Amino acid sequence: MASVMDDPTLARHFRGHTDAVTCADFSPTGKQLATGSVDTSLIVWNLAPKAHAVRFRGHQEALTDLQFSPTGDLVATSSEDTTVRLWTPCIEGESEVFRAHAAAVRSVSFSCDGQCLVTASDDHEVKVWSLSCRRLLYSLQRHSDVVRCARFSPDGRLIASCGDDGAVMLWDASSGQCVSCFTDCGGSVLFVDFNSSGTCLAASGQDSSLRIWDLRTSKLTHLYQVHSAVVNCFSFHPSNNYLISGSSDSTVKIADLLEGQVMYTLHGHKGPVLTSVFSRSGEEFVSGGVDGQVLVWRTNLDSRLYRDVLRGHSPKGVHRTILTVSLSLSLPPSLPLQIGPTLVDTVSHDRHIVDQTFYTHTVSPGQLRARSSRPCQPPYSLTELLYNVVIQSLL
Repeated sequence: MASVMDDPTLARHFRGHTDAVTCADFSPTGKQLATGSVDTSLIVWNLAPKAHAVRFRGHQEALTDLQFSPTGDLVATSSEDTTVRLWTPCIEGESEVFRAHAAAVRSVSFSCDGQCLVTASDDHEVKVWSLSCRRLLYSLQRHSDVVRCARFSPDGRLIASCGDDGAVMLWDASSGQCVSCFTDCGGSVLFVDFNSSGTCLAASGQDSSLRIWDLRTSKLTHLYQVHSAVVNCFSFHPSNNYLISGSSDSTVKIADLLEGQVMYTLHGHKGPVLTSVFSRSGEEFVSGGVDGQVLVWRTNLDSRLYRDVLRGHSPKGVHRTILTVSLSLSLPPSLPLQIGPTLVDTVSHDRHIVDQTFYTHTVSPGQLRARSSRPCQPPYSLTELLYNVVIQSLL
């Protein structure tokens, strides 16, 4: 785990999809990462060093969502081809198909016991499926437009859904009755999810805002308006103290929910960020977007000393910006490199881009402090910084 003095750093950079990366999830053990794309493929990346990745094909149109089962032995995917598929993530082969909806399926989610799936669709319906019986249990039909996302609560007793009708609905999973509805969301709502304790529900959408309600009081407790474009996705840290969000403004932001402020802004993608999710341990998170990149970031947010470090190193009201700079380098083949503290994957003849993370206490692009394997004296201009990055061979 990163020390408490470290900021989030880019740990891994995967390229395998040929189009936008729309969805991602870590396995419960954290040893695998699944990603889905507009290129119609599912890729399961084994995160051990030098481990292989497996590409799964079966969907006829773009993947829209995916999730590992609670035991990690299955991956469920949804697609614009109107189907949901169940895959075994360690075997390359055919999948089991659910002819789920009459239109594109926008999301898929397992219940906490892994016995049910909930799906949301452009046909205005939310459907709940039994995996043991492989059949439809019931449909939820109160939305009046496309349903963008549906999620089970951590205890499996509730289902949350949202859509283009601007409503966030809360359903009793046993009776199928709508028990609450939040409508003051500023337009289409694209994503909804519970925190890990199930006490809070968050939603984001086209008005560039992210809202969090306390379900014990049904009151809006947080309203974040920190992105400059649509907020496509978010994920709660397992501690429930932090949240990451990805936006069409090309950034990922990390918010401290206890302090009520944004801590970091990450600039790693060239275009809208479509998916961002924490690992189950909270030590890593992944982001993917229209640029086809899959970025895995290492965090220290679970450190109990982190808040004190933040207070000691950042002026009140100022958050740090993290900028990923692509360096075009001519490198020998099969040379392991270390740039700063982060081990970069083995470089081959066809890979000449190495990503490195820089950070600053302010948002000014001209005042960057470099993280490197020798002491650097900030501030550097961006031009000066590129000449001061130390590349250390590990051979």
